[in-house]
Amino acid sequence: MRPFGRTGALVSELGFGCASFWGRSMFPEAQAIALVHQALELGISFFDTGASYGGGVAETRLGLALKGRDTSRLLIATKAGPEKINGKVVRDYSPDAIEASLARSRERLGLDTIPLFQLHGPEIPEMTDALFERLWQLRARGWFRLLGLNSFDQEPLDWAIASGRFDTVMLDYNVLRADRAALIGTAAGSGMAAIAGMPLAMGHIDRQALKLRRPSDLWYLARGLAYPRHRADMVAGMRYGFLREIEGWSAAQAALGWVLANPQVSVAVVGTTRPEHLAELAMVPGRQLPQAVMARIADTQHRH
Repeated sequence: MRPFGRTGALVSELGFGCASFWGRSMFPEAQAIALVHQALELGISFFDTGASYGGGVAETRLGLALKGRDTSRLLIATKAGPEKINGKVVRDYSPDAIEASLARSRERLGLDTIPLFQLHGPEIPEMTDALFERLWQLRARGWFRLLGLNSFDQEPLDWAIASGRFDTVMLDYNVLRADRAALIGTAAGSGMAAIAGMPLAMGHIDRQALKLRRPSDLWYLARGLAYPRHRADMVAGMRYGFLREIEGWSAAQAALGWVLANPQVSVAVVGTTRPEHLAELAMVPGRQLPQAVMARIADTQHRH
């Protein structure tokens, strides 16, 4: 468990991401719910999802998985901004749209109060004073407790950290994004909780995108090839092949171990559709990568 910024809460070092293929209708609902139950049994207390994932399917599944369970010690996070409407992703950060999205999230998740509500990928001009005024009203009503920003872009992250309006920031942080450590340090210095997204670098260090064993693998490969940044990461990940050769560690465990070696990270959120993968990653908290491995990672990052 780690402190969650200035909030006074403690969260598990490992968080479960209820997104990606897990939140799509083509992945069996029973298997998705079973993974959440497994995560709870492993001691995971942080669950992250979003209104846009699977067109609302991800939130609904997480709500079903938690139905009838004591959620008082869990920190459940969701997001608003982009949503899938009639098959198209629509971005709307107007006060009315954000309020409507939050209302749907509360219903899908079965929660009167969302522990952490995040703005999902907004640009700076979209974070208006009118939006924050509405957010403060909704928080006063008890609709959510903490406010966060989820972005992988530098300028909105800088703005959010400097604004003093957010309790948390979620950003991409992994061996391929070592430069994010400076942002994490600034956020932590301001009392914000830093949430590491994509800690496994989408599996690119282990060439997971090229291991086609099940329908989900084809989906992840297509996603990886669809965006220039992900295509570049697939190439960059090959430089870290040595992480597959550490005695007693898998490449995924090593990647997660590197992220958790940063004490200013509050929680690292991973997504998976395989129970054995989740169990493997749950063995990482409390372990330390050998110093020789940490040094080789740092040398590789410096050279590239």
